[in-house]
Amino acid sequence: MREIDPREAERLVNTYSDLILRLSYTYLKSTQDGEDICQTVLLKLLTAERAFHSPEHEKAWVIRATVNACKDELRAFRRRAVPLEAAAETAAPEPPRSEVLEAVMALPEHYREAIYLFYYEGYSIDEIAALTGRSGAAVSAHLSRGRKKLKTMLEGERYGTT
Repeated sequence: MREIDPREAERLVNTYSDLILRLSYTYLKSTQDGEDICQTVLLKLLTAERAFHSPEHEKAWVIRATVNACKDELRAFRRRAVPLEAAAETAAPEPPRSEVLEAVMALPEHYREAIYLFYYEGYSIDEIAALTGRSGAAVSAHLSRGRKKLKTMLEGERYGTT
């Protein structure tokens, strides 16, 4: 394990913590779990013996590591069982901050992922395809179908139907 430079740690936290938290939230729908993922990914980034070719390469690695950590957490969550009494003591998750975010969070994972990376992070369809291991056509289809679902959901809320 390499020695951690405090200035580098501060740069990475300032650069990526918000991205990791927002992306984690789209998967896990929990601020606390997102914070755990953020800590895990940043620690991996700080301690790994890895050289990045460019800032874009570093950011792509952070996104891929975050997605993988979220998927690992979701798999682990399915294996854990909690007694009903313990679940009653757990605090309710924080409510979404907007009607649009709530609608995005209700989308299936592949639509939610494509929409988040495209609209919130500014990635192109080809970049999203490379990050997620999907074809450009699949990402384009996910964006198109996700937009249609969002439109239907948001129009339904606006007119009092769901």
